[in-house]
Order: sequence, then C-alpha cells, then structure tokens
Amino acid sequence: MWETINNVLQSVDDFVWGVPLMVLILAGGILLTVRMGILQVRRLPLALKWMVKNEEGGEGEVTSFGALCTALSATIGTGNIVGVATAVCAGGPGALFWMLVAAFFGMATKYAEGLLAVKYRVVAKDGHSLGGPFYYIERGMGKKWKWLAKLFAFFGICVGLFGIGTFTQVNGIASAIKNFFDPGGLHTITIPGIGTYSWVVVIASLILTFCVALVLIGGIKRIANVSQIVVPFMAVVYVLFCVILVVCNISAVPAAIGTVIEGAFNPKAVTGGVVGTMFIAMQKGVARGIFSNEAGLGSAPIAAAAAQTKEPVRQGLVSMTGTFIDTIIICTMTGLSIVMTGAWKMEGMEGVQVTTYAFQQGLPFPTEVASFILMLCLVFFAFTTILGWDYYSERCLEYLTGGRTKAITVFRWIYILAVFIGPYMTVSAVWTIADIFNGLMAIPNMIAIFALSGVVAKETRKFFQAKKHKMK
Repeated sequence: MWETINNVLQSVDDFVWGVPLMVLILAGGILLTVRMGILQVRRLPLALKWMVKNEEGGEGEVTSFGALCTALSATIGTGNIVGVATAVCAGGPGALFWMLVAAFFGMATKYAEGLLAVKYRVVAKDGHSLGGPFYYIERGMGKKWKWLAKLFAFFGICVGLFGIGTFTQVNGIASAIKNFFDPGGLHTITIPGIGTYSWVVVIASLILTFCVALVLIGGIKRIANVSQIVVPFMAVVYVLFCVILVVCNISAVPAAIGTVIEGAFNPKAVTGGVVGTMFIAMQKGVARGIFSNEAGLGSAPIAAAAAQTKEPVRQGLVSMTGTFIDTIIICTMTGLSIVMTGAWKMEGMEGVQVTTYAFQQGLPFPTEVASFILMLCLVFFAFTTILGWDYYSERCLEYLTGGRTKAITVFRWIYILAVFIGPYMTVSAVWTIADIFNGLMAIPNMIAIFALSGVVAKETRKFFQAKKHKMK
C-alpha cells in the first residue's frame, strides 16, 4: 500500500516539476528581461550597492538588507550543496550551464517579485508589514482573483510545515552531524515506539529545537537579526573555501569550464553516454536552479514586503541580488568544485557525499578538516532555511486567517514541534508532498507575474526617469 502511495505521489511530483512549470517560470523571466532591457545586467552594480546601503525613512519592519538576508536564509540551504551535486550527477556537468541560464532569467523574475511585494503591501500603524503574492494578486489583479491568492497562501503553509522548512532541513542537519561524529552508529539509544537512533542525532535534535524556538518566538525582527549575521558569514566562509579549492587546482579550471559548456549541448561526449540528451542536462539544471534560488515560486517577496523602503523598484533590485548570490555565485562554486575534482564521476556516491568528496580531494587540508567544514556549512545553511520558511508560512497563515494572532502562535509551536520530530521522520512520502506543494506555489505566483508585468515595466521606467532628472 505504502509503495503504491509513494509511486502515485512521485508521479504527481514529476508532473508538477515537469516541463510545463519550468517553461512557465523561464518564459516569465525571459518576458521580463526583454521588457526591461536586460535590467539584471545593466542595473546589477546599483543593486549590489543598494544591497548593503539601507534606505532612510521608509515604512516597514526590517532594513532592506535584513529582508534580503531573511529571503536568502530560506534559499541558501542544502540545495546549494546537495542539490547541485544531484543535478550534475544526474544531468552531467552541462546541468551547471543550464542552472546559470535559469538564474540569469530568474534575476528578472526576482526583481519583479520584490517590486510588486512593496508596491502592493499593507503596512499597519505599528509598522507591521504584510505582503507577497497573495497581496499583489488580490490588490494588483483585483478582488475577483482573491481565490488564487488564498490558494497560494495555502500552498505556502503546507510547504513550510510539511517538509522544506522542517523535515528535510532537520534531517539534513542530523545526517550531516551523525556522519561526522558517529558514522558507524556505534553510540545508540532506543526510543520506545519510535526506534533506535544515534545519541548524536538525539542531542542534535534537542539543541536544534531549542535554538529554533529561541529565534522564532522573537518574530520577524529576531529572524532578520540572526539571518543578517549567520547568512553572510556562512556564505562567505563557504565561498572562501570553494575559492581556495579552485585556486589550488587552477590548472584544471579551463578543462572544467570546457566540460561544462560541451556537456550543456552534447552530454554524451562528456559522460560517455551515461546522460542521454541535451534535454536531460537542461531539465536537471533548470529545475535545480529554480529550486535553489526560488525565483518564480513567490516565497522571497513575502520577506521583501517587510523592508523599510519607500521605493518598490529599489527593493526589487535588492531582491534580485538574492538570485545572483544564491545561484550565480554559490551554486556555481559548488558545481565547479565537483566538475574540477571529478567527484561527479564517482560511482556509488550521491548528494552530499559527492560534494564532500570534492572538498576532500580539492582542498589542501586533511580529509577530516574538509568534511568538518562542509558539515558546518550544511548545518548553518539548513538552520537558516528553517527560520526563513517559518516566517513565510506564518505570513501565509496571517493572510488566510485575517491576522488572528492566536492561530499564528499555535502554528509557531506546531512548527517547532515539527523541527523536534524531524530527525525521526523517515517516510519518503513527506519529502515528495513537500516538493509538490513547493511547485504548486509557483503557478498562482507566475500567473500574477505575467498579468502584472506591465506594471513592473511602467514602475521601472518611471523610477529611472525620475532618478535621471534628479541627477541633472
């Protein structure tokens, strides 16, 4: 029976994350790129400048940088380390090329999401902000589309509570810690009615639950404060070690880049026939790129709506840098490390094992040190993802319930409970269901992006024309 349910869910997952959804998201990014004249290239220097230079006097709960870090806390996760490895192994090195293509157009989508989030948000007298796809659907497209906004909010709650925000991340943390400290599972404890687990997993789950509760009870401001410290620090640490790996193997870089480009258009020449077609490389790369940076899914604009800013365009540009950092920098460094060291060719390895092998082979440190560095990055990346998705889920629930604080408080404690039991959840159906809901979020959001693309283009033109007049 369970096998039948899993097979049905997997079929639904394959359909949801199939070609139609990827085409829908990519088409949205291409449309916005054309309508705004490749804004993600022309305005990137300005976006990076505004990323760290907060605006003064704007309404909202947190700084623009704080809102960006909250969004990055949800996107920079196990996908940047484990997901890239999965894509390269399944689609060949060429998947990395298509991942970057998806990210390039995804930057335009993320810009539009951030802009619309601020333009159509609601800011209460106490500075409390609420915005995101549910509000730009309802207020931008009209009240008759409120059902679509509610559908998005429902999917958002399900994604946060049933997997992406809790079970998958907690399992990733528990597995990473166990594999480092107790790989043989020699120190175990039997929990009645649940099973036998390593002491490391039990202790890790208790510490993690306590830390998550400590942050979440403080609300968006505490989540943003923690994210502003942890996310930049861990991202810099991870990229730094990737750079060390690349520099130490600099002679292999040209060949690796050549392998990626050739693999994008002729995978058989690189993989020896293991990966069949260019379509497979494209599918794996695009899907992983979208899944990693969440451009088009509608999650990041929920955080963007809390930014202290008066200018929707300005926040759109800051939001756009999230995709640049997440995929074009971090995912590229991971993928390049895997291709350069030949880790993707190793049989019997998958996921984090591939990236771990790349670090062990490429870094000029003992293998234990390389493994510890990767474990630490995984733990902190996954931890911040848990925080980010709680915020997204709470905002979705707030929209559905009309801001009932009691419902949000109850949800927050249920979310913390889900984190606590996460390491002991082994039903694969939970992960598949979460994946399905994640994909379903994108459909209402992308409908709104297409419908409001004219608003995005108009706001952009108006802002930069006014900016040009001020400079004269």
